[in-house]
Amino acid sequence: MLTVSNLSLQFGKRTLFDDVNLKFFNGNCYGVIGANGAGKSTFLKILSGDLDATKGRIDLEPGKRMAVLRQEHSLFDSHPVLETVIMGHKRMYEIMKEKDALYMKPDFSDADGMRASELEGEFADMEGWNAETDAASLLSNLGIKEEFHYMNMVDVPAELKVRILLAQALFGNPDVLVLDEPTNDLDGQTIKWLEDFLLDYKNMVIIVSHDRHFLDTVVTHICDIDYNKIQLFTGNYSFWYQSSQLAARQRSDKNKKAEDKKKELQEFIARFSANASKSKQATSRRKLLDKLDIDEIQPSSRRYPGIIFSQDREAGNQVLNINGLSVRGEDGNFLFKDLNLVVNQKDKIAFVSRNSNAITALFEVLNENMKPDSGSFTYGTTITTAYMPSDNSSFFQDKITLVDWLRQYAKTDEEREEVNLRGFLGRMLFSGEDALKSSTVLSGGEKVRCMLSRLIMARANVIMLDEPTNHLDLESITALNNGMRDFEGQILFSSYDFELVNTVSTRIVEIGPKGFIDKWMPYEEFVSDPKIQELRDSLY
Repeated sequence: MLTVSNLSLQFGKRTLFDDVNLKFFNGNCYGVIGANGAGKSTFLKILSGDLDATKGRIDLEPGKRMAVLRQEHSLFDSHPVLETVIMGHKRMYEIMKEKDALYMKPDFSDADGMRASELEGEFADMEGWNAETDAASLLSNLGIKEEFHYMNMVDVPAELKVRILLAQALFGNPDVLVLDEPTNDLDGQTIKWLEDFLLDYKNMVIIVSHDRHFLDTVVTHICDIDYNKIQLFTGNYSFWYQSSQLAARQRSDKNKKAEDKKKELQEFIARFSANASKSKQATSRRKLLDKLDIDEIQPSSRRYPGIIFSQDREAGNQVLNINGLSVRGEDGNFLFKDLNLVVNQKDKIAFVSRNSNAITALFEVLNENMKPDSGSFTYGTTITTAYMPSDNSSFFQDKITLVDWLRQYAKTDEEREEVNLRGFLGRMLFSGEDALKSSTVLSGGEKVRCMLSRLIMARANVIMLDEPTNHLDLESITALNNGMRDFEGQILFSSYDFELVNTVSTRIVEIGPKGFIDKWMPYEEFVSDPKIQELRDSLY
């Protein structure tokens, strides 16, 4: 058990948490959520001892070991990859180094022999002789080829380092596993492996993640940071989100009787439990919802941006024809080749590739920002397009207020009026003085919300979004997901957010240097079908 007692944290006059009391139990997986700046990563640092609280204490059961996913890649630059993974089990690594030092002594004494014997016994109890094999297996499962195992960390490509540090955290079956954004830079196949690993994990896991599908699959409880408090709720992210929305609606409905509200909550729990029982989710596996008290369900203070896409006119029969389109990268090799595609009315196409540059290149070509190496494309006469690129830096060079920034993209005189611009920005969570911020000082998430505002204002019937969830918090991702799902026009998009792709797309197109695949099926089926996996492999 991990206990948090009377925890408070202040930075100057700002209180992040106040009087937090929690108990985390073995066998459960806790997903830590909260708005941007609420203190999710800070809370994990306090749990792991990397940051001191202003007041209170953290108590881990004696003899239990905690492992943490480290973000400081350079700490291990001088160490080989396999050794870096084994360092995740601090005591085992200390024994290995002490044993090696003893056996290297030229004047090895009887006392050294006795000490070595003690260390060998402790090492055997830890199954230390399997350390290298276990570390190598973890690395391979996380997509790190054997050729990297004996390299020094400094020589390993940057995109692989997070996987190595994830293997370090997972190594040696820690009693408490603390993971901050573990799916960053992982491909779908590796995320699936990690989900399965955590579903089978018998110890305690505490996670911060913006990946809703990942949270829904692995967590048993939500640890919500809100109102400067931290509260635990039974269930996964979807259950927390839907129940908190229901509770908020009930609170605003003053006419509904208390017993009717209670019945509605009970029916909601029953429906959710029935759906969960048909899945492999951790919430189903541990049957926690069966014991849920409706008093646990509380409204949230979270604010969700108003992301609602509309179109000035519906598309005609001809939307977009792509004929033999090919693009080479800077190295001269094909990013994608011979793409032939007919985009139909109501299509919502998710583009997938092992090289994200291939999708970006496709979108840049379709928006006439670059020329293809071969092939052509034609839009129908009724089509209007709007594009949200993955790199938005060029849009925020001028030092102007957000009101003036947005005014550039307004289409009518009425929309250009300040009161209407401020109202629009308010719906996108830029209220009051925030609307007068300079466009050059925005955070990554604020820039993305601005770009989404620009996209909404275009009212195009074909919208293209390249990695739109980058930098967004869970609330904005959820609102974007709902807006894309409800849009009645056509969407071409790419995203690493599994839930977004799975619930929005009607069609999956994977592009690679050797061709493409075009499938009308749910994304979950696309990534799990072995026959399709063989086709996907043939593209590269």
